[in-house]
Amino acid sequence: MFSSYNEQPAQLKPTEKQIEEIAEDLDCGMRCYYNLKTGEIKSIPDFDNLLGGDEEPWEQEINEIEENLEDYFEFKGFRSRDSFRIMADFAEGVANARIQDRLINALNRPKPFQNFKFQIDNSGEYRQQWFDFKKMRYVLWVKKQIEIENFDPQE
Repeated sequence: MFSSYNEQPAQLKPTEKQIEEIAEDLDCGMRCYYNLKTGEIKSIPDFDNLLGGDEEPWEQEINEIEENLEDYFEFKGFRSRDSFRIMADFAEGVANARIQDRLINALNRPKPFQNFKFQIDNSGEYRQQWFDFKKMRYVLWVKKQIEIENFDPQE
């Protein structure tokens, strides 16, 4: 059987390692693009949310993405309310009642992100547990976007 000239080339799929890289970059506030043809990841600062950010060092990557936008899938980061929900989920799951109360109180005060960060930075072993939990949620979020776009990660 002959293939049609109009068929789209098969999309590449992010590997588990790439999924983790994308998740880490999103957590750092980057905009992440995955090239569906080459499998390459390009991450650039989110200049829309970066005051005084200098785009010049990123000009080559930005131009490549803009000139070939149809080849790229952009992974979205969490919105503020999603990040808040992740902090609340973590706080609710903390076994130490004293730490849990501090985290929940931090989320219920003005400037919840700043207060949560202060409490988690001063929580000993729970600080690393928070980073692990947040990373796991970012990885799940990236995988959900892959699933919605109908391309599954390679094993």
